Amino acid sequence: MSQPNRPADSGDDIRPEYDFTKGVRGKHHEAYRGGTNVVFLDSDVAGVFTDSESVNRALRLLLDLANKQVRPKSK
Repeated sequence: MSQPNRPADSGDDIRPEYDFTKGVRGKHHEAYRGGTNVVFLDSDVAGVFTDSESVNRALRLLLDLANKQVRPKSK
């Protein structure tokens, strides 16, 4: 469905110089449904892990620790 034209003073934050006339709605929808690697960190965590390398390093250490834990044998 197309959106009706809105007056410039309708409260939108979109600047008049932005041109979306050639935009394609849902262009990446199927790829996104297939899975994504985007995660959002809470502000306290983001303050410590400022780049993806540090996040990956910490998660790999956590995985190593989890894999070294002794798991009880099932009966």
